[in-house]
Amino acid sequence: MEDFEKFYNGKTILVTGGAGSIGSEIVRSLLKLDPHAIRILDINETGLFDLEQELQSPKIRTFIGDVRDKDRLKRAFEDVDIVFHAAALKHVPLCEYNPFDAVKTNVIGTQNVMDTALDEEVGKVILISTDKAVNPTNVMGATKLLSERLVISANHYKGKRQIAFSCVRFGNVMDSRGSVIPLFRSQIKKGGPLTVTDLNMTRFVMSIPNAVDLILKAAYISKGGETFILKMPALKIIDLAEVMAEELAPKNSKIEMKLIGKRAGEKLYEELLTQDEVKYAVEKDGLYVLSLEDTLIRSMNEIKNYTSNDAKKLSKEEIIGLLKENHVI
Repeated sequence: MEDFEKFYNGKTILVTGGAGSIGSEIVRSLLKLDPHAIRILDINETGLFDLEQELQSPKIRTFIGDVRDKDRLKRAFEDVDIVFHAAALKHVPLCEYNPFDAVKTNVIGTQNVMDTALDEEVGKVILISTDKAVNPTNVMGATKLLSERLVISANHYKGKRQIAFSCVRFGNVMDSRGSVIPLFRSQIKKGGPLTVTDLNMTRFVMSIPNAVDLILKAAYISKGGETFILKMPALKIIDLAEVMAEELAPKNSKIEMKLIGKRAGEKLYEELLTQDEVKYAVEKDGLYVLSLEDTLIRSMNEIKNYTSNDAKKLSKEEIIGLLKENHVI
């Protein structure tokens, strides 16, 4: 723990997408580790203002900018030690209907981050990725898969530079903007119905603080070329809907469930490791570490397919406990 804190102490750190759900929590957690400065880059002016007002820290530097703008990145990356790249277009249906913009942000934006990090000789770059990058069936997942490959392959571009590019991949983050929990909460407040896409739909879930703790841990132990897969529980979306209705709806009221079918690009279940990736993954410090480098010991028999369909599902009682623990209900 002492070495972990020393790693971040006195560093200049930049968080792209720093006004978002994950990015802003990365900033909050980093402030506790006494860095020299934290630069927050986001295109959301109001989000930056609100975060600045909330934190009231002299270590915070807010940068209005877009990862599509390479010149802006060059200014923001000057003298930076660590970059957390959380900026992305993340909503599956929106990306389906706006595919060119998804490519500009998630792919070209990531390339801009990698190029600028190389030019400015940043120490470490961590991409925040998603389970939707595994065997993608939608535009968002495909762009995040390509962004992962760009980050890992950037290690071949670094030459003699002391820089490490790595990825962190995880599932749905509870109560993040645009996720299903705030949607269900809003629908319950209006008296229903709760819109459930499919009775068999499953997802991996974890809290924002837990996700960020593991992101910071992955950045600390990364050497370059790894994809860190965060271990997390899975649940059925219909179970989550029923639990939230039971816990949040007024007494003696009944909230209806309305099946609306899968949205554009959605999968019934998510995956965190492909069958081929399993061959190159090991469990380390509570994470699955995926590396195609021969220097990493492989353990083919320890890890099986990692999908939300095959994983043990949380019971309703466990879902209630998880939601209460994370102040969702």
